[in-house]
Amino acid sequence: MVPAAAVLGPVGFWCALCLADSALKSSPSLKVWYEEFLTKFGISIAPFHIRWQSTFFNRFFLKLGRWKPQFLHLWFNLGMGFGVVFMFISIVLLTKTLTQTLAQMSADSPAAENQRILQVVVPGVNLPTSQLVYFFSVILLSGIIHEMGHGVAAVREQVRFNGFGVFIFVVYPGAFVDLYTNHLQLISPVQQLRIFCAGVWHNFVLALMALLVLYLLPLFLFPLYYTGIGPLVTEVAENSPALGPRGLFTAYKRLDGTTECCNNNSLVDICFSYPGNLQMPQHVCLPARKAIESSRVCQRNEDCKKEFVRSLCAKPSVENQTRLIRIKHSSPMDMLFIGHPVHLQYTVSLTNYKPRFAFLHLDIPGVIETFCKYLLSLSGALAVINAVPCFALDGQWMLNSFLEATLSSLIVEKSHRDLIGFFILLFGSALLASNVVLGLWMVTAR
Repeated sequence: MVPAAAVLGPVGFWCALCLADSALKSSPSLKVWYEEFLTKFGISIAPFHIRWQSTFFNRFFLKLGRWKPQFLHLWFNLGMGFGVVFMFISIVLLTKTLTQTLAQMSADSPAAENQRILQVVVPGVNLPTSQLVYFFSVILLSGIIHEMGHGVAAVREQVRFNGFGVFIFVVYPGAFVDLYTNHLQLISPVQQLRIFCAGVWHNFVLALMALLVLYLLPLFLFPLYYTGIGPLVTEVAENSPALGPRGLFTAYKRLDGTTECCNNNSLVDICFSYPGNLQMPQHVCLPARKAIESSRVCQRNEDCKKEFVRSLCAKPSVENQTRLIRIKHSSPMDMLFIGHPVHLQYTVSLTNYKPRFAFLHLDIPGVIETFCKYLLSLSGALAVINAVPCFALDGQWMLNSFLEATLSSLIVEKSHRDLIGFFILLFGSALLASNVVLGLWMVTAR
């Protein structure tokens, strides 16, 4: 088996063939045929993990790695500099995310979920099932581009390229490249650093390209679509809280906050709070639409001052993270919505593009926008996670090569350099694990 250091992947997985099926054990001939079949097609199966590896793409990687050597040398030097700096930036980002998570857990009125820098994504929980195609396709594409960086950089540094493959771990897809370990150990630490930083570098560049496409999309689509005419509603999901009899459809929910001063059966009244004597909050039940349409937006009582009339600034008394939202649209009457904003985000589809020609589909710009947003988010997140100096991630090999390249003249004993690297990796691993565990708890338990 090739040592784990020779396989570079987004999460560093390397699994051996595992046959546990009782039917195969009871039939030697079937077992032999099954093993030969898997070996022939480069398939490996283990618990929760299926992997396919092939030499079919070797020629492609060799061709790319030998294309314009001077340009590739400059390209991967840029990647090396970025990777080293980003290794430390990733620690700062994870530390800040952990601080935000802990603050949100201890707060009486926690901030919105999307205010954290990084978030754990769980399909079906905080990722709607309608977005799964985008999610998994972008994860796979980001992994492939990541591994192409490792593979091309390895060929550029004269490291033997054994093969390329893809895998599925539980339900998450990914990719990997198989490099010859002895060649990796013979090249200099700086050459190793170019190879190990290439994946993070390529993910960062991919995220930048997605951002550029998002920014220039109106220009790209200008010959085919009008823009700047305001948002158009393209779809309202059947179970959306925005579904109802008024255009985008007015929807009310029973208030489930800590204070309720209206009849739960009322579909037009909601509870408002305002400062009373000694700044103790007082509550009053008001018709929502009349209260909003006849008043101005305020933050304090001074914003509502009128001559000879005492006015108070009142706000909806709603539960944490629930909002009263007013939406203006083509209908004469605005839509009022009480609930979580994310419900509107995932159940109402909007577009800022109107086709110039009848044969063009209204959803095409939205599909491109959504795909680019996922690419920006997930490829960027993959760069951050892999840059963390953590066991089994690219950051482990990046850190080891960096220490060898910078400390070998200052700390002669390799065992001492390894010890420094071990404690840094231990800290990075604990930091990443804390973010994942607490992030999962925030998503699933609250």
